[in-house]
Amino acid sequence: MAELRKIIIDGQEIEVDPAMTLIQACEQVAIEVPRFCYHERLSIAGNCRMCLVEVVGGPPKPAASCAMQVKDLRPGPDGAPPEVRTNSPMVKKAREGVMEFLLINHPLDCPICDQGGECDLQDQAMAYGVDFSRFREPKRASTDLDLGPLVETHMTRCISCTRCVRFTTEVAGITQMGQTGRGEDAEITSYLGETLNSNMQGNIIDLCPVGALVSKPYAFTARPWELTKTETIDVMDALGSNIRVDTKGREVMRILPRNHDGVNEEWISDKTRFVWDGLRRQRLDRPYIRENGKLRPASWGEALTKTAEAIKGAGKLTGLVGDLAPVEAAFALKQLIEGQGGIVESRVDGAKLPADNRSAYVGTATIEDIDTADMILLIGTDPSVEAPVLNARIRKAWLAGAEVGVIGAAPDLSYEYFHAGPGRKTLVDMAAKGVSDDTRDNKNTVVIVGQGALTDEDGADVLAHAMDMATVSGAKFMVLHTAAGRVGALDVDAVNEGGLDAALSGDVIYNMGADELDIPAGAFVIYQGSHGDRGAHRADVILPGAAYPEEQGLFVNTEGRPQLALRASFPPGEAKENWAILRALSAELEATLPYDSLAALRQAVVAAVPHLAAIDQVPENTWTPLDTKPLKKAGLGTAMTSFYLSNPIARASTVMAELDANAKARETAKVAAE
Repeated sequence: MAELRKIIIDGQEIEVDPAMTLIQACEQVAIEVPRFCYHERLSIAGNCRMCLVEVVGGPPKPAASCAMQVKDLRPGPDGAPPEVRTNSPMVKKAREGVMEFLLINHPLDCPICDQGGECDLQDQAMAYGVDFSRFREPKRASTDLDLGPLVETHMTRCISCTRCVRFTTEVAGITQMGQTGRGEDAEITSYLGETLNSNMQGNIIDLCPVGALVSKPYAFTARPWELTKTETIDVMDALGSNIRVDTKGREVMRILPRNHDGVNEEWISDKTRFVWDGLRRQRLDRPYIRENGKLRPASWGEALTKTAEAIKGAGKLTGLVGDLAPVEAAFALKQLIEGQGGIVESRVDGAKLPADNRSAYVGTATIEDIDTADMILLIGTDPSVEAPVLNARIRKAWLAGAEVGVIGAAPDLSYEYFHAGPGRKTLVDMAAKGVSDDTRDNKNTVVIVGQGALTDEDGADVLAHAMDMATVSGAKFMVLHTAAGRVGALDVDAVNEGGLDAALSGDVIYNMGADELDIPAGAFVIYQGSHGDRGAHRADVILPGAAYPEEQGLFVNTEGRPQLALRASFPPGEAKENWAILRALSAELEATLPYDSLAALRQAVVAAVPHLAAIDQVPENTWTPLDTKPLKKAGLGTAMTSFYLSNPIARASTVMAELDANAKARETAKVAAE
């Protein structure tokens, strides 16, 4: 690290890294400098000029604090530290002038603009602007763009900060947006009128400092001051992105990202952001019982009695833990089913993950380790579909110089990579060949293995060879999960030795939210879940449960970090929280579970698995490689066929259905007209 340098800001003397920009140095002493184009995660554009400051002893004009570094400042007289002023008359006059220019063409849309109430331009015009304009000419208008079903554009409001262009190019890795023209004719546009093709495009809505880019599904539905805001955790993938759920009454109106440098930085995927309309449709809001082949509404007492009778009369009782189940529900189901002599299973995609070895089903790497990696090896995974925010992080490492290698099917990623080979033979050969001592000692390597590599019959052996690869190369190891509830369920040991096949062979199956698999005919199925999806269609008894924003719960993400999801709204109709249904059922079975509240249940969970008490901390896992055996197959599969329709909530969403249809249309080869 470079030697710190002294600098005086508004009379305060501080020591900062000379590579810092002046705007960052001002943040060190809690001095707010207004900005529109500057964003700490994007490259510096320096084109809005709102962040002007006065450099004492410098040129007789204000300087853009986002584009000038501390090391560029000259010392004062007699070697005194350089001095910067952010509130001098020169700066005040400059900011008023910049604001006047920005508002020349800006329409008076505030009463009907979705950004109203949380708009940077509104806030800064009030704080730094003036109450008059010397501009008397007609305002310029711009044509709105069609960027697809997610982002609505009002380009007349655009102030050309280029945040959206920089985000799509640098973070999302697509090249469809840019700025054309000069002077008064300059405008942000999409080249050739293309719509955006990225799983991360919704983030430009948050980045836009004015109302030029707003959410199309959310448009004209609510104002920010009407919404109740709840900080919680996303379950659309296993990354555990930190989100804020905004509700109006009982309805979820929108989902926004929260900053967490260790997990999702401040980005979320489009599925996370726009899946909220799926929370309103196809909901199970009362119990049902199947009679004469048809489901009929029932009371809770009737449904629980029927369920208890089936469980008591079961020859072989099994329980399935779905992908979106919180840790507490998985733990309660395990206790309930095993207390009745049954078995449970949470690896409902058939992944061969050993529940007794945390280094094998979680790994030793954190998500932040990707930032400093020199080499990233992806085995049987397509992170652009399985975890788009993690994919953006890999792209950031690639831009910083990291090499990326892929073993398995060649995915369409937002960065260049070396395709080592299509399958298992490549993995075995690379591990056997080893790496040079120089590579092992001087390169930070991260090996990421996906669920597509682990779901075949020899998945455990593939995992063993992937771990062997990590051992040989001295790499950190990560298992990229696709299900938000999987790691937590494995932590509480909600598995059995026979795996998924043994769980599906039961004559009574308690299915808690597992909708991605076919249950064999003949079994009596109790389905506990939130949506009328595949699991409910196959059920003999339906017990309506809460969706993820409707109950508190622990979720453990793909790196093994326990995080607490909070309740933002309430389940519809007669639906109950998942743990409460299991507790009520246990009383009906005369085998009452020993907790009457979620707090008591969580204490029981933590007593059984102590590391779950360390919220937002990644426990260190002891590296325990598996024994390698010869592999039986050739290629490696992929874990997900459709990014947009991967769970019951997404399949109930009309926005996700439209996005999936658009994605399929893009993949269809275009045929030229004859």
